[in-house]
Amino acid sequence: MTHVLISGASVAGPALAFWLRRYGVDVTVVERAPGPRPGGQGIDVRGAARTVLDRMGIIDQVRAAHTGVRGLAYLDAAGRRRAEMPAELFGHSGGVIADIEILRGDLMRIIMDATEGVEYVYDDTITALEQLSDSVAVTFERSAPRRFDAVVGADGVFSTTRRLAFAGAWRAVDSGYHRAVFTAEPAHAAGRDSWGLDGWELMYSMPKGNGVGGRNVLLYPAHGGARGMVHFAGAPVDHDRRDIAGQKRIVADVLAGEGWEVPRLLDAMWRADDFYFDRHVKIEVESWHRGRVALLGDACTAGSAGMGTSLALVGAYVLAGELARADGDPAAAFAAYEAKVRPYAALNMKQIPGGARGFLPPTRFELQARMATMVVLLKTPVAKLMMGGLDKAVDSIDLPDYSLSLDGRFIK
Repeated sequence: MTHVLISGASVAGPALAFWLRRYGVDVTVVERAPGPRPGGQGIDVRGAARTVLDRMGIIDQVRAAHTGVRGLAYLDAAGRRRAEMPAELFGHSGGVIADIEILRGDLMRIIMDATEGVEYVYDDTITALEQLSDSVAVTFERSAPRRFDAVVGADGVFSTTRRLAFAGAWRAVDSGYHRAVFTAEPAHAAGRDSWGLDGWELMYSMPKGNGVGGRNVLLYPAHGGARGMVHFAGAPVDHDRRDIAGQKRIVADVLAGEGWEVPRLLDAMWRADDFYFDRHVKIEVESWHRGRVALLGDACTAGSAGMGTSLALVGAYVLAGELARADGDPAAAFAAYEAKVRPYAALNMKQIPGGARGFLPPTRFELQARMATMVVLLKTPVAKLMMGGLDKAVDSIDLPDYSLSLDGRFIK
């Protein structure tokens, strides 16, 4: 195998590109966005994914880019802190907050800086795939058609690769809520901490209202600044994915008239130039590969609770290693990749306890009951059971050391 096309340049795509280049494969990454996307939400790196970052030689850079979050605090209706979950409560990888949290854009930048020799093509996308006996003929929206030995869709929940190559073999399971992410205070205001976070992520929950179900807002520190996140339950809201102002209006209407720091957060949202809005779904795919095309990351494992990035990193490491180990035979490599990673993904794709209703209670009574229960449980050993064994699941894969098994055949 000499040339692989990867669709998607978030985390999974560049991570796969890194390992393929390590094994001497030429790599092209195509990305619909006009350039690397900065910012993004804070993401946790857990369990086996840390081993992958260590083997990439970038774990120290990732730790240095930590957002500064040291725990999650739950606020009551008056905005008072009622319950706190420090990052170390459930171990280094378990819990709502892991002890390595990094902005998606920062992790993407660190990985891309390490992908020497990779061709990145921005502002373009795949429009057609034709599988041939020895290659895949790819048609692009802007670039000239090309052939590749294999194609990997690392292009997220709305994967174009999955739509083109896996028709009828996948489905999106609705999770019952929308989410939005944006900058609440720029990182250049380091030391200012005008939100009074002091390293803590704050969650403020509200019952149903303004035509939707339960709602919450989160504020979390990011390099001296702050990021905002909004969730609300209910039926899917029609919106144009290209109309950012329209999406902001949806969020503003959902939170209109609410207290605490919500008005200030909405003001920050209107000024943010990195606003992101979507519907949370779980992706289920019958098989992660068809012929010379495979899926990676959220394209096949979207919908986990805090494990999306870790699954992407582990999957990229195993997929590249199996391609090298199989001497470039995609059929054998893709099957081995799925056999190793799919059970690990299944263990780590448990949904939030109680589903959307548990995460976004629709009544004040349910909100108060959840808070009271949490206050009691966090003071007892039972607290660790709340995470459903996440601390064990994140390490439930035995990562092969491909550098030992390849005997230098593909390693530059």
